[in-house]
Amino acid sequence: MHRTFYMPLTAVPFRNNKKYKEVLPRNQELAKYIRCFWGSEKPYIQGNEADISLVIPDTCADILYYIDHTENTVTGGFCGISDVSFRDCEETKPGHLVSLFAIRFYAWGAYIFAEDSLKGTLNGYVDVPSRFRRLDKILRPQLLEANFLEGRIALAEEFFSGQLSGCRQKPAVDYAAEQIILQKGTISSSELGKQCFISSRQLERLFHEYIGITPKKLCNLVRYQYLWNEILRNPRFCIQDAVYRYGYADQSHLMREFKRYHTMNIHKAKVLAYKNVGNIQDFYSGS
Repeated sequence: MHRTFYMPLTAVPFRNNKKYKEVLPRNQELAKYIRCFWGSEKPYIQGNEADISLVIPDTCADILYYIDHTENTVTGGFCGISDVSFRDCEETKPGHLVSLFAIRFYAWGAYIFAEDSLKGTLNGYVDVPSRFRRLDKILRPQLLEANFLEGRIALAEEFFSGQLSGCRQKPAVDYAAEQIILQKGTISSSELGKQCFISSRQLERLFHEYIGITPKKLCNLVRYQYLWNEILRNPRFCIQDAVYRYGYADQSHLMREFKRYHTMNIHKAKVLAYKNVGNIQDFYSGS
């Protein structure tokens, strides 16, 4: 897939603190598959209160590693694509020196480096080695020594760059995913099948195998993410214009779909996204 302008967002896309920072891949080839690397910039002392955050469907799959420097342990898992929102509660060990490192793949990017099918990973959380044994074998032992986010990113990028020449690819899946993005999720499964020269049923089987979700469901999530992007990036956002642009039946349909995926209405979602943010003009300008 060509590098795309598609940039899915979290519920709190402006967040940038000691526990959470996003960094885009430097390697442009990797940027086709990896949305970002994220985690804590350096180890920090955990407090008594756990952070509870809203996780919305962002059409991405994540490999997450939790590092406890006090106990010298590394745990983690692979979180498949989600089509529902949920509240994530941080596990707390007050007084422990901890850090987090994660790799966020685009929906079509995880299977490129996986060693097993992604079927059944929708809304799931499994051990990293069950799908990414080679990565886990190389990366996990080094996470305790590489304390800073930049160093961990360098290790991950080195591994993924070395895998690019021999990674598995399914052209029909890649092309269909690209069309979904270009059409902003408004294309039908039957039309996708026609464009890929295969039946809708066969395309659905391929999506289950390589992405873990049906084409129709991915279309709905991509449309929702384009809508969420516009809500945040466009100061003159107009619901009626969005209804037409993204193929919703009417304003009520748009608002129901948004609340279904976001668990709250547009106003409350914006309040949460802008919480503790002073200046968002850079974000509006797309920088």
